[in-house]
Amino acid sequence: MQANKARDTGPERRIRSLLHKMGLRYRVNARPLTGLRRTADVVFPAARVAVFIDGCYWHGCTEHYRPARANDRFWSDKISGNRARDAETNGVLTEAGWTVIRIWEHEDPHEAVNRVAAAVRGAASRRVHLERSAPSS
Repeated sequence: MQANKARDTGPERRIRSLLHKMGLRYRVNARPLTGLRRTADVVFPAARVAVFIDGCYWHGCTEHYRPARANDRFWSDKISGNRARDAETNGVLTEAGWTVIRIWEHEDPHEAVNRVAAAVRGAASRRVHLERSAPSS
């Protein structure tokens, strides 16, 4: 289990590299909300976008997840718990006004990055629009 990295995995590094090439700047493995004991893989604080890059096994991908053969009850409970925590995290962040993007490790990185960029740029344009429409003092 020590060989399983919690951060800086191959899919995470690919996504971050493509985001950086697009000119987007972000925080890595940061808490979107200070009171929430969860870290997102990539966070855009100003745009309020949190990106999670989920491994197919650890998060129970419906396409690629294969149940463990040994100690199957333990692993089934573990994956179910991860999925429940993911859903809770999505809900808490969404209620706080954040956009949550979940990317599976098997997804095409370019398509995933385009989704993230659209969310970040959309948030930036909404913020500019709100600032322009606010009454001046």
